[in-house]
Amino acid sequence: MITQEYAALAINNQELSRYQCHEILNWPDEDILQLLHQTYEVRRKYFGNRVHVQVLRNAKSGLCSEDCHYCSQSRVSDAPIEKYTLVPKETLIEEAKQAEQIKATRFCMSTSGNRPSDIEIEELCDIVRAIKSETSLPLCASLGLLLDGQAEKLKAAGLDRVNHNLNTSQRYYSQICTTHTFQDRAETIARCQDAGLEICSGGIVGQGETDDDLIDMLFALRKIKPQAIPINFLIPIEGTPFAKVDTNLSPQKCLKVLSLARLTNPQCEVRAAGGWEYHLRSMQPLALYAVDSIFVTGYLTTGGTSVKEVCDMIADMGFESTIEDAGC
Repeated sequence: MITQEYAALAINNQELSRYQCHEILNWPDEDILQLLHQTYEVRRKYFGNRVHVQVLRNAKSGLCSEDCHYCSQSRVSDAPIEKYTLVPKETLIEEAKQAEQIKATRFCMSTSGNRPSDIEIEELCDIVRAIKSETSLPLCASLGLLLDGQAEKLKAAGLDRVNHNLNTSQRYYSQICTTHTFQDRAETIARCQDAGLEICSGGIVGQGETDDDLIDMLFALRKIKPQAIPINFLIPIEGTPFAKVDTNLSPQKCLKVLSLARLTNPQCEVRAAGGWEYHLRSMQPLALYAVDSIFVTGYLTTGGTSVKEVCDMIADMGFESTIEDAGC
């Protein structure tokens, strides 16, 4: 079981062993508060009691040629989702202003698809410049696999950060997607880092991976050193290949995963992302002892928590937030 020495290793930014990681993932459910206490010591060391609240906008939905088995927007999905091309610039500017109004930490835009064309990159650069001229919000974008030169154009336009998740381990990747590889994703992250962009990269838990796969993913992220690590928990969506997958995710298991993400990557922003509300259920507030970042209002094709609910939860738990004074 984890000891004060484990927390000390993380605080000193030293790697936990694979054995120690397995101990955390198999922590006794009845002692989960002990694990969270140790994890919180690491979280407080690097991030204090602050909770960064971010808003995500699906700026282009569906119409994707990839076969990611978890995704309702992929070509192998029959899920009844709304499909549309890139949202008009004026709409995104207005939504970014609304995010700034509630004092969100960041406005994030996501577009479906494999690789954005050069024309789409120009459109996105125009959107980024426009939002930057009318708000002071940091901007993040999730755009798929980027080619040489595209990351540099986005950086020059004013984009601050790119989200590009590893999603799972290199070993397991072919079980969740066959139209691109783990290496393709790693190369896009490297291109973005070379262009001077911050990196947001995490994964999806509950896709049938083993604990070793999860540990491998977190170790790979430690080498990448992203600024942020979003941990998503699979919501099996009817119409996708993973609609019937057994996620094997209890609230306690989710808290162990979030704790491990914090302890293996102590200086990275760790975010409770898609599916955390669904799987943590009544134990949602306890996630704040491990994570320092959450989304509000929804994800790509699934709903999320309202600003009011997030404000109340953060305040009730004694944490601080950028949105606590935003009319809640």
